[in-house]
Amino acid sequence: MSPWVGLAAAVVLVASHWGAYEHGRSVEQAQAGQVSAKRDSGDRLAEVIGERGARQQEHQRAQAQEEARVHGHEERSIASAGADGADAAGQRLRDEGAKLAAAVSCPGADTAAVARGQAATRAAMVLSDLLTRSVETNRELAKAYDQSRIAGEQCRREYDALLPSG
Repeated sequence: MSPWVGLAAAVVLVASHWGAYEHGRSVEQAQAGQVSAKRDSGDRLAEVIGERGARQQEHQRAQAQEEARVHGHEERSIASAGADGADAAGQRLRDEGAKLAAAVSCPGADTAAVARGQAATRAAMVLSDLLTRSVETNRELAKAYDQSRIAGEQCRREYDALLPSG
């Protein structure tokens, strides 16, 4: 047998082993690429699902805050209407007090009765003034209380909307 035939057989053998090795490497790289692509796809899918969930949760929170603001506005409107009703009732009470003071101050024929009437008129005017001041103070206090209570409840509802549910 010629040395060239042995050399050619060795070259063919080495080339076939080299070809098999390269084919194995390329198959392994392709499989690793598929695994990596699958993992990346899963990661991206999880990221998209997470973003969608976060967006939905943020939307729900914003909607709950808007509902709390609307509810607070409604409560303020109701409180304002109640305050207007109280103002009207206070005005009627002051008018009645003024009528009473006018009725007490009617002059009579008896000078002693006139003196008593003047004293009663002064007392009625003082009481009427005290009533007016009291009504104004009560109105201011009630308004401040209503605003504080409504703002506190709205704040609580908005805070509760920010907390994770569950």
